[in-house]
Amino acid sequence: MDNPPYAFPARSNQLFPHHNYEHLKEEHEIGVVSPGSTVNSTVISMHPYEPPPRDHIIWSIFSTLYVNFCCLGFMALVFSIKARDRKVVGDHSGASSYSSTAKCLNIMALVLSLLLILVITGVIVVTHATQPGD
Repeated sequence: MDNPPYAFPARSNQLFPHHNYEHLKEEHEIGVVSPGSTVNSTVISMHPYEPPPRDHIIWSIFSTLYVNFCCLGFMALVFSIKARDRKVVGDHSGASSYSSTAKCLNIMALVLSLLLILVITGVIVVTHATQPGD
């Protein structure tokens, strides 16, 4: 489609000056690049929203206060704080690494503390069962 340029009629109190407007490019002309020229492009990656990794700070505080077997709860608290710091800075991979370490330490502290409690309880029950006369 070849449209002729449009010019406003000439008037003395004309709001728009007399211009010749250029034609709009057709669809097939927009993507044409001359040979030998370079094309700069910007790619914006749009990832779906990923929530930040959990830092397990509450669990680590609980482990530090109640099930701190061999200081595993305290170490989990340290890694939870590091994970929270990395999350605030925006380093989600570092936060995820520290978070998974804190989670493993919390699990180990919980399991080992429960095993210790079961062993102590079993020893007490066995010693009371073997004592004569009670």
